[in-house]
Amino acid sequence: MDILERNRILSELQEQLASGEITIGAAVRRLRKDVTGLQQARFAQMCKLSLRALRQLEHDESNPTVQTLNSVFNPFGMQVGIVPRVSR
Repeated sequence: MDILERNRILSELQEQLASGEITIGAAVRRLRKDVTGLQQARFAQMCKLSLRALRQLEHDESNPTVQTLNSVFNPFGMQVGIVPRVSR
């Protein structure tokens, strides 16, 4: 993947997360698969998470801490923050 495609995916996911179009778990799964191409076990290891924690996160079955989310988003130059709510 070239840098332009990577940046396009990151921007798209940031917009979808901010607008509520995509869940955090779906965003993490897409980053892992589309940007890194890594299997869950390797990605979890890279983020210093257990495989179970990553699986639960990707399936929106957990209540992750900000620290956990930052460990997942950090390799992509992103972090959790507060953004204005989008009116629907």
